[in-house]
Amino acid sequence: MASTWDTLGGQMGYNSLGNITFFGVGMYVSAIVQISFFYEGGVGEYTSAMGSIKPEFTDAEYFWGLSLGILAAGLVGLLLSLVFSSFMFGLRGPYFAIGSLGLAIAAAEITITIDYVGGPSGIQMPLFPGDIEFRSTFFYIICFAFAIAAHFLLRWLYSTQFGLAINAIRDDEDKAEAMGIPTLAYKRIGWAIAAFFMGCIGAVVGNMIGFIDKEVAYPIPTFGIFMVASALLGGKGTLWGPVLGAIIFHVIKDTAWTLLLGFQWIALGLLLIVNIVYFQQGIMGWLQTKFPEMFGITVDTSSREDIKGG
Repeated sequence: MASTWDTLGGQMGYNSLGNITFFGVGMYVSAIVQISFFYEGGVGEYTSAMGSIKPEFTDAEYFWGLSLGILAAGLVGLLLSLVFSSFMFGLRGPYFAIGSLGLAIAAAEITITIDYVGGPSGIQMPLFPGDIEFRSTFFYIICFAFAIAAHFLLRWLYSTQFGLAINAIRDDEDKAEAMGIPTLAYKRIGWAIAAFFMGCIGAVVGNMIGFIDKEVAYPIPTFGIFMVASALLGGKGTLWGPVLGAIIFHVIKDTAWTLLLGFQWIALGLLLIVNIVYFQQGIMGWLQTKFPEMFGITVDTSSREDIKGG
């Protein structure tokens, strides 16, 4: 989540607070696909009984449904990002951040008005055909596979002209556009990549939890903020920063939840404040500044020597 958020937020300077929209939509899309493909009554009958209907899926039906559901969740997220980008990229800076947050809030409120997907009662996902311990391992492996796939995809993209173009957008979008860079196309691609992976992960998490409703599908104060906080802590605008930040952030979060129960949100809030006010470059940004040679960065010191020499 943090790595794909960073494509738009860190590499291009468009800080989206609404990527959780694709996560939630993906969760519901996956549920619809998994149920409607293999249950004759369809999603409407399934949800109208408020969970009293317990259809049993064969192992093959479950895993085919899960595979199709994850794929459909990613594709719908991608299509939604293309629709949203037609009007959202008219906004910049804090207006884009607030606008994208509004999208997530609106999507959550609209979802609970749709009875077809259970409305405020939510949907119980098809049961995983295996024991609970294996289920957790199975879904964690899928999440890890998506994290690896996203990382290598972004690593390759950043090494191409795409990486130069999106950094040019971050540094000065007007000049980039004047130089002939199709900025809107690059922003759309960046957001579409994030939306695809967010939709896929939403589908996986929905199945891992086993039940989805508004709170599970659109966790804006938690996952929605955690992915941004991870990228900021690790160093936005760097390939490894969001990865490193996500690991450290979750270690700190779990420690706070264990040792500071009751004050955990205060501890996380203080971490965010310190990070934003005193450590804006993040861990990777600080390391690149302190040890540029380790990252293959050449620092031109000739101007300093000229000044010293008078």
